[in-house]
This record gives sequence, C-alpha cells and structure tokens, in this order.
Amino acid sequence: MNSNSTPLTICLIDDDFIYQFTAKRIIELVDPLQKVLVFSNGKEAIDFFSQQPPNSELLPDVIFLDINMPVMNGWEFLDAYNDIKPALDKPISIYMISSSVDEKDKIRSKTFNVKDFIEKPINKEMMVAILRLTRAVA
Repeated sequence: MNSNSTPLTICLIDDDFIYQFTAKRIIELVDPLQKVLVFSNGKEAIDFFSQQPPNSELLPDVIFLDINMPVMNGWEFLDAYNDIKPALDKPISIYMISSSVDEKDKIRSKTFNVKDFIEKPINKEMMVAILRLTRAVA
C-alpha cells in the first residue's frame, strides 16, 4: 500500500487476543503507519466513540467487528452505534469479521450498515483490499 497517503485509523473490536495480535500484525505488514485501536468488547468501543468530539481524528475510518463477545456483542454494538452515529459526523466503514458460518448472521449483517461479512481469519490480501477501498472513500 502507499505509505505516503494519510494514515487510516483502524479499529478492532474482538475479545480474541490471538485475533487481535494477528490482525494488528497484518496491518503493520500492509502499512506500518496505520493507527490501530483495539477494544475487547462493543461497550469499550461505544464508550470511547461517545467521548470523542464530532469528526475527531481519534475516531476510526474502519471497524473490524466480531459478533460473539462478552459485555456487548457485535449486534448490540451495531444498535448502540446507530444511536450515536449522527453525533460522530465521520463516515466509518464497518466489516463484520467472525468465525460464525451461520447464514443467518450474514443475512442479519445486511440489515445494518455493514460493508461486508468476512469469515475469520482475515488474510493480508483481504486487508489490503479493504484498506484501499476505505482510503478511496475517506
């Protein structure tokens, strides 16, 4: 990827520490200048987003969201995110990244403003494609 362009802020919301480590490593390999926010559940992320001023540079450009997490799962996060989204005043692309192969989850993700539903694990090629697409609309 082009490291000369403005870095993106990438948010990982997942309780799986191995996935967090792996995804961060892939992002570092793709483009080491990206800023990565990591939250272990949806509530941590919603609390952080709610504390930011509108259009804050601390808000992510893209979110990689797991479904099954403690405290606040991915679906609950999406409901809460829809409530605060108007105040954020920044377009944020959301991708569901899950080990779920349940077709119902894929269908349900389409009822939210989710760009895509991707089965874990995410690989370098997928990450490059998503970051390019995000950069094109950011």
